[in-house]
Amino acid sequence: MTRKAVIVFSGGQDSTTCLIHALPMYDEIHCITFDYGQRHRAEIEVAQQLSKQLGVKVHKVLDTSLLSELAISSLTRDHIPIARSTGDGVPDTFVPGRNILFLTLASIYAYQVSAEAVITGVCETDFSGYPDCRDEFVKALNKAIHLGMDYKIRIETPLMQLNKAETWALADYHKQLDLIRYHTLTCYNGVTGSGCANCDACALRAKGLSEFLESRAKVLNSLKIKLKL
Repeated sequence: MTRKAVIVFSGGQDSTTCLIHALPMYDEIHCITFDYGQRHRAEIEVAQQLSKQLGVKVHKVLDTSLLSELAISSLTRDHIPIARSTGDGVPDTFVPGRNILFLTLASIYAYQVSAEAVITGVCETDFSGYPDCRDEFVKALNKAIHLGMDYKIRIETPLMQLNKAETWALADYHKQLDLIRYHTLTCYNGVTGSGCANCDACALRAKGLSEFLESRAKVLNSLKIKLKL
């Protein structure tokens, strides 16, 4: 039996790390990237390049521009400046319903190709305050999708309990640290690699990398315990 998985793939640090982690585990990987009119839409081309480089044979870019029409956010409106989070309330970069839509569409696609899992890089340990990155949300949606399609799809979140340093360690464990460091796009302003250094995404990424490089052995050991590597 061929083991198949669908990855919600943005070409950023988290989703690319999920991809390299999943490659040895599945016989067939399908990547799905969503074009929702995002400010940092350069990520779409980066995702296409990375999936090809990593040997993914099926990569689809789905038009979900309706989300941009409905969801008002600094990531969907160029006239709204990207502000640094104060830690008080939901950041202006939150796109309401984004993960609900993306995981639902990815699950529908998984149903069609008979995939057993949908993989997403959401994380509640080191995240930007988005409510749709919580484990509670993913499990609830997974149950709803299972009931609604009568299909035992499994939404996997390998990074859910990892901090950013441990996510960097996972890339290093798979010998792809440089790929993640220099060729992924996490920046809300669409700058590849280390990014613009001004947005929350870049700050979180840089902090995690610094912590990993300062305590490499300790972080790798913590990662191995959490993921049972």
